[in-house]
Amino acid sequence: MSFINYASREINCKIVYYGPGLCGKTTNLQHIYEKTDPEARGKMISLATETERTLFFDFLPLSLGDIRGFKTRFHLYTVPGQVFYDASRKLILKGVDGVVFVADSQEERIDSNMESLDNLRENLTEQGYDLDKLPFVIQYNKRDLPEIMTMEELHCQLNPTDVQEFEACAVTGEGVFETLKAVAKLILIDLKRGGK
Repeated sequence: MSFINYASREINCKIVYYGPGLCGKTTNLQHIYEKTDPEARGKMISLATETERTLFFDFLPLSLGDIRGFKTRFHLYTVPGQVFYDASRKLILKGVDGVVFVADSQEERIDSNMESLDNLRENLTEQGYDLDKLPFVIQYNKRDLPEIMTMEELHCQLNPTDVQEFEACAVTGEGVFETLKAVAKLILIDLKRGGK
């Protein structure tokens, strides 16, 4: 649920990067942060546990324009990948406006991807959201590695509802901004329509 700050004339939207552990969520956010104009972004905050990090920062993309005279500021979050951090995942999903599911393209990671996607649906449903009605895109990361699944195989396993999907290599930045722009555009369309 986007938050409107009338004093600064900004609409604040929350995008959550969700996916299994070590799939590239953090790498996505780090790349976006590094390539975003320092004048248009907030500070990156990292909440570290023993085995996983949750990252957060916000930025104001100047190129996306205004909605009824308001600028749109996006707050980007990652969730911990491990299942035993489910309480943290639920907390981070509160107030979400859009979701990027980052899937690991490696064949050996398909079960982790499917488990994480099911967990995303469950956690959203628990909070009164329907993934099929939220701005949602899928990113197939690690396309540069050997022994990866084909795009068709990944689509068949992870994208039965046929949402927008992107090939990516977060370490090089390939597909990172395309993914972000797609989910941001869906959020803006949703806002202009009057929300959920």
